[in-house]
Amino acid sequence: MCGFNPKEINDWIILQDKPGYRFSSLFRNYPLINYDVMPNPPISLKALEAFMGHSIKETSVPFDIDRPLTKEELAETIKYCRHDVEETIEVWIRSIEEFNTTMFFVNHFHLGSNCIGKTKAQLAATILGGNRKGKTFDDEFEFPILDCVRLNKYKFVANWYKNPINHDYKKTQENVMVAGVPHTFAWGGGHGAIRKHHDSGIFMVVDVTAYYPSLQKQFKIGYRVMDNPENFEFIHDSNIEFKRKGDKKARQPFKIMDNAISGQMKEPGSSLYDPMSNNTICINGQLLLLDLIEHLEAANCCRLIQNNTDGIIIKPNNYEQDFDTIDDVVWEWEQRTGMRMDFDIFMGHIFQKDVNNYFLIDRETGAVKAKGAYVKKLSDLDYDLPIVNRAIVEYFTNDVPPEETVGACTSLRDFQKVVKVSSKYLYALYAPTIVEERIRDEKGRSKKVIRFRGGEVQKDKTFRVFASKDHRKGGIYKVSGKVVRGRKKNPEKFANTPQHCFIINSNVSTMPIPDELDRQYYIDLAWKRLEDYGVKR
Repeated sequence: MCGFNPKEINDWIILQDKPGYRFSSLFRNYPLINYDVMPNPPISLKALEAFMGHSIKETSVPFDIDRPLTKEELAETIKYCRHDVEETIEVWIRSIEEFNTTMFFVNHFHLGSNCIGKTKAQLAATILGGNRKGKTFDDEFEFPILDCVRLNKYKFVANWYKNPINHDYKKTQENVMVAGVPHTFAWGGGHGAIRKHHDSGIFMVVDVTAYYPSLQKQFKIGYRVMDNPENFEFIHDSNIEFKRKGDKKARQPFKIMDNAISGQMKEPGSSLYDPMSNNTICINGQLLLLDLIEHLEAANCCRLIQNNTDGIIIKPNNYEQDFDTIDDVVWEWEQRTGMRMDFDIFMGHIFQKDVNNYFLIDRETGAVKAKGAYVKKLSDLDYDLPIVNRAIVEYFTNDVPPEETVGACTSLRDFQKVVKVSSKYLYALYAPTIVEERIRDEKGRSKKVIRFRGGEVQKDKTFRVFASKDHRKGGIYKVSGKVVRGRKKNPEKFANTPQHCFIINSNVSTMPIPDELDRQYYIDLAWKRLEDYGVKR
């Protein structure tokens, strides 16, 4: 439309790594509505295609070919490009809730179609009237400790944050024992958990409702960079209201937006940038939970299982006798802080790897509360080693050993491990021969070295990898081409891939499972991860 050669712009973006809009100001004459379907954090389109089970084969036609394409090459190029466009539409459809959230707020606040392409963070800044003009932010570490914080035994944790010598985001308080559990307190939050912990009984999950946004509203934190703080309060109040009503569908857009706001205060590029206010929320948030733990510990009514960001998990010493005491301590804390707590009771088991990886199961109701990559519920756009996740969850939920879950699976896609060659590496290498040799170093001393020889250089960048029973087959590695001490650096094995594998980059949605698949590899991996939760094989 502007009269440019698209190839020149393509090279500007791809080869020179420059933003497309900087190519020419003439682009402004043709405003386009752009909505980015890429997830956050980013995942490449090819990886998303792999998760969905679709073909991830690259075109055999080079993009830098210096002659007109043949009829066959042109047909393949069109097929390849059409495939990626159709896959992008698939990604959009399968993540439609994110788009609906954007459209909800664009329409509700009458923002105009040019805002459809904004990220949730940018949208939040627009809605709240983010305004940092004429403001300086040299008070980053002048955050207050809120008057409602009541610490005695653990007051030293709060004092650490106020000490100027510790005003460095790299510094942390490590191995602080709180209620018998080792904790780490950092500038981004505090947490602690019993590692590799497996226990049964009655557990209480005590979470603060929309913690950071609630703190922000209760104490008007960050309002100094908002022209429209009433919009923030509307979003937050609606989030809480629909949560209380149990209306998940109506709540969804408000929940997403409510959680996107406080993080913007630490982003220098955001119009809501206000690092002191962000510190105020993060530091007081963890100190208030520490306050709650201190009071529960003093009441001698429960055992702390974990403490993380917006809530705690505890095990009452005697549920019937101690519930009222716990309830009274929490109620007093709520009245003093203005926060509100949600209680969930689980009568069953907890399996806990660490603070960010746990699984709670109520044996009577079947209710589950889980967190962490090993036990999360996978989606079509996040489908990596799903059989291992399923085996772990089945063990926790129904006492089914991994051997049964893995042995009964009939979907090849469920065994896939997706890996990608990043821009830091040149290419992938499949099945090289690896040998150990002895050499003499520069001082004449004998030492062992690992050598890689041969292997198949891969043209693709993304791979769907499966474990193979054929031990004549090797693994898959990434090659950087870097030179260390005069020698090329050895290839690196892709993380969490088997020593012996086969690769299928075509569509596996309906493909039968080949006899070559090594199910024992996935069984062993499931048991290895279960051991991380304190389960013995």
